[in-house]
Amino acid sequence: MRWLLAIPMLLSAVLTTGAKEPAPPVYFDWFEYTGRDAAFETPLPAAHYRNPILAGFHADPSIVAVNGRFYLVNSSFTYYPGIPVFESEDLVHWRQIGNVIDRPSQLDFDGLSVSRGVFAPAISYHDGLFYVVTTAVDSGGNFIATARDPAGPWSDPHWLPGIDGIDPSLFFNDDGNVYLVNNDAPPGTPRYEGHRAIWMQQIDLAAFKPIGPRKVLIDGGVEPEKSPIWIEGPHLYKREGWYYLSDAEGGTGPQHSQVVLRSRDVWGPYVPYADNPILTQRDLPADRPLPITNAGHADLVEGPDGSWWAVFLASRNYQQRHYNTGRETYLLPVAWRDGWPVILPANQTIPYAVKAPSWMRGDAMQAPSTGNFTDRDEFDGAALGNAWLRVRVPKQEWASLYERPGSLAIHPLPEGLETLRNPAFLGRRQQHLRFDASTAMSRPAQGIAAGMAAFQSEAWWYFLGVRSLGGDRIAVFLEARDGGGTTKTLATRELKAATTLRLQISGNEGNYAFAVDTGDGQGWQTLAANVDGTVLSTDRAGGFVGTLLGPFARDERALRSR
Repeated sequence: MRWLLAIPMLLSAVLTTGAKEPAPPVYFDWFEYTGRDAAFETPLPAAHYRNPILAGFHADPSIVAVNGRFYLVNSSFTYYPGIPVFESEDLVHWRQIGNVIDRPSQLDFDGLSVSRGVFAPAISYHDGLFYVVTTAVDSGGNFIATARDPAGPWSDPHWLPGIDGIDPSLFFNDDGNVYLVNNDAPPGTPRYEGHRAIWMQQIDLAAFKPIGPRKVLIDGGVEPEKSPIWIEGPHLYKREGWYYLSDAEGGTGPQHSQVVLRSRDVWGPYVPYADNPILTQRDLPADRPLPITNAGHADLVEGPDGSWWAVFLASRNYQQRHYNTGRETYLLPVAWRDGWPVILPANQTIPYAVKAPSWMRGDAMQAPSTGNFTDRDEFDGAALGNAWLRVRVPKQEWASLYERPGSLAIHPLPEGLETLRNPAFLGRRQQHLRFDASTAMSRPAQGIAAGMAAFQSEAWWYFLGVRSLGGDRIAVFLEARDGGGTTKTLATRELKAATTLRLQISGNEGNYAFAVDTGDGQGWQTLAANVDGTVLSTDRAGGFVGTLLGPFARDERALRSR
């Protein structure tokens, strides 16, 4: 993050692109987010915590316990900084301490859709070193990053030649051997769409190279005769002489699940648990209240008291199938039954309130990770907070906290939100079905459009923007893309405005509203209400991410000069 505080090299960038002068910055004085979900309104019983433990899109969690603390990572796809690293002492209260991908030189996502990039990182620890192994889809393949301190710095990617597929994880056996398990195509020709296999190969970590034979541990899934789809996300554990192989099955939608197999030998054969899956929500009524769906992609960890716990992804839906908050991270205890780990018995709903681990001290005050809360950023720190994300890796420095202390300066770029490069957009996760997000910003210079965006991907977004018309007149507008490949203007209004104005985006499940306060004493004026929020739903837009909200600025001077 420190590179954002250096003196911007915007002038040289402008000279490179041929523009006459750099675009004047737009200043944002603060950004405030408030969530108020019905699921979080019920008072939390003593010694309990709330699910999800990481609200808003935090997909594909992986966890490791080291020296009395827990460390967790999530998929970040093409967002930057990438692969967030969280720390906790009790599995309930989490704090982001860094990112594995925090330097522009590490990866490049230009040209990729938002839901490509980094898939399913897995974190492990051995002999004083942390390892994160993951896949950079369409941008390099499988790699390992290492660090002595999980807060960073993390190494540049150590690429793994000859290992195809996705969702790798490492297993350190007690005989000193290290193995990599991952998802890949099955041997020969796949029998059906979604037919995958789990492979394993020994790896030389000193050289970051696979060694020895590569073997299929699971072909298709735990019931291959039923043609199961998308076996993925494998993790290996050893307990009481058994090797346990746990995997996700059924895809990332409502049929998602977690299964487990075991063997006395690390190479198998692995025998599936008779009562698989050990976690799913697919058999529950679709019209149940406050539904949690899409549950799977679990990782297990042992606590200091000998109890076991599972982190996994799931989604909170509205209108049965939509979810703008993406796939979130949940926590449940693991029960060992006749030598098998069970996360949730069949036909039970994932609870929003769960009895906390025995070693949790005090109450579960989990904001701003989950629950209802207000989170306000005054932009008065030395660096941007970890909550802020950029779309793909920035090639130049366009965000600054030092130019006007106490404000965020965004230097507009010509890229719009539909670009496959890096637009001048900073986003934080939408964490609630019902929320308000607002900001105060300076009136942009002529030729600049600036404001707030609600962004799901380059093809699905809303932009509540402002243009200066000269003097004290502005045009406030709402643009949208809904997957059709063209940008539509849904509303526009000419107003008189002070030098500073406020913008607001509100959501209530699939109903969004957009408002402006021009500083004339009239307060909030609605520009557009009852706007279709399902445009931002993962179910409709596709992909694997959730919605981001935040400031955006676009340089339109080249368009004006044509």
